[in-house]
Amino acid sequence: MTPVPGTGGPSRRLVCALPPALLAAGCAAPHRGTGRPGDPIVLTLLSHYASGALREALQGPVDEWNATHDRVKVRTLAVEFTDLLTTFMVRQAAGRGADILHPYCLWNGQLVRAGVLRPAPPGHAEEIRRGYSAAAVGSASVDGRVYGYPTEVQTYALYYNRRLLREAGVGGPPRTWRELEETAYRTSRRDRYGNTLVQGFGLSTYDDATTVGQTLALLNAAGGTFVSADGRSTAIDSPAGRAVFELEHRLVVGGAGAPGVNVYQAFPSGRVAMVIGAGWWTDSLKALMGRAYGDVGVAPVPVPRPGGRRATLSTGFMLGVNTAGRHPREAWEFLRWLNTEKVAAGPAGKGAGVTRMSRLQVSVGSLTGRADDMRTLLGEGGDPNRHAFLDALAYAVPEPNGPGAQAAKSLLRKNVEALWTGQSSVDEALRSTRRQVDREVSRAW
Repeated sequence: MTPVPGTGGPSRRLVCALPPALLAAGCAAPHRGTGRPGDPIVLTLLSHYASGALREALQGPVDEWNATHDRVKVRTLAVEFTDLLTTFMVRQAAGRGADILHPYCLWNGQLVRAGVLRPAPPGHAEEIRRGYSAAAVGSASVDGRVYGYPTEVQTYALYYNRRLLREAGVGGPPRTWRELEETAYRTSRRDRYGNTLVQGFGLSTYDDATTVGQTLALLNAAGGTFVSADGRSTAIDSPAGRAVFELEHRLVVGGAGAPGVNVYQAFPSGRVAMVIGAGWWTDSLKALMGRAYGDVGVAPVPVPRPGGRRATLSTGFMLGVNTAGRHPREAWEFLRWLNTEKVAAGPAGKGAGVTRMSRLQVSVGSLTGRADDMRTLLGEGGDPNRHAFLDALAYAVPEPNGPGAQAAKSLLRKNVEALWTGQSSVDEALRSTRRQVDREVSRAW
């Protein structure tokens, strides 16, 4: 997963610092028609679906819309994910914001506060609340107000290697934290020089998904939260937060976790027994591992105690409408068509009805927050590992998306990595996280 970029305030001066390719994609003024006969309205849609299967998957329904609608046309623009937030802010500052935006939901609070995102009209908001999982709706909302149609939704679950567990005498994936620790220690292996051969539980400082994502999934499973309900302070320094930090600290100190190991390389090669990750990884693992993918299983994130209530993390993207757009009604109607109108799930017009966005996401190995569509598209004969992520839609918790969410996430990552690498104790990491994140999320935006 691509690391999330840092956030700076919008500034016209940023335009001069951007690379030429980004300027061409992000700041070129599109032709905007009047809507009169022969001069259709042209809506621009800016996303990070810049290459490969993602670009083709999005272009398919856009081409379908353009072929069947004369008055309103849609043109796609794309930049790499690492440039996406900056491009949103720069284009807005320059008065050239795209009509339709496809942001990472973590940024929604910042974009709303900056006046970039338009609230969904009541009819659309009701369709979104009715048609999507609670986690997806929460990600697409700020302060209880819906701002767009959820698209890609990623839930987190426990990946495990059946062969490594079997060789260690473990019959199945752990369901509790005690079982998780026991399995991690039993599956860990080192050579006589102390070098890690197999990491029992993948604690990796590689990126946000392997550091923050995993930590927040465990925190949610423990009944805790990262940020308070009002978004103005952190709740990490709590019994649940302490329990997570202590668990991760024990795994590192006990030799079951090696933060310097890149789990994206080590797990496919059989050098990590278990790791918590997002559902997008399943198709990548299948392609990388070939026949060895048969050793991969997926289970719910373990809970602290037997019988505990399941919870995990969800992240996602959404499609929303720019406040500066001249044709918001047409933009929302295109989004309704893309995200709610039903089409055949299978080829040649066969199969039960699903939305175009759900079909798009499944085609590239992802999910949407429409559980009914996902059950239809995944079917009985699909990869069973993807069903664990579908089941998690019912109990996943969206990551906080207040105005300071991106900075708060970066600060949490910094402190978790300090804990894992021995630079901080559990107490120090909790205090430092609370102090730094409180300062960030409580300041006036």
